[in-house]
Amino acid sequence: MSYELHDQLRKDCHVLGRLDAGYLLLLDNALVPWFILVPETDKTEFYQLDAELQQRVLDGINRVSAWVEENHEVDKLNVAMIGNKVPQMHIHIIGRRKDDYCWPGVVWASPEKKAYTEEQLEKVRAGVAELLS
Repeated sequence: MSYELHDQLRKDCHVLGRLDAGYLLLLDNALVPWFILVPETDKTEFYQLDAELQQRVLDGINRVSAWVEENHEVDKLNVAMIGNKVPQMHIHIIGRRKDDYCWPGVVWASPEKKAYTEEQLEKVRAGVAELLS
């Protein structure tokens, strides 16, 4: 299997590095802390993964989720594996606040967006360095 990120993920995100299960991305929308974990697989559904990869993916979700809660003031974490527009398996891990731009609605339904500055992006990269292997 050739493992490459889907073109839409490459277009919309910054590649931060790799976790044990695959790539860690940052969606280019500084309005909320929005990370995407892309497992290294050609499978499209979580149940299709073998038990060992499922566990590595869950570990990655847990590590990123804990990091978001520790480093951002969030009221709720949204963790979702939707894939309607991008068929490559990917998991959204989004820190939400009751005062964010589209609370209580879903973030992907809102067209509002604010790109990260280079300074903001470097701060995120430095912050998640501890998560990356």
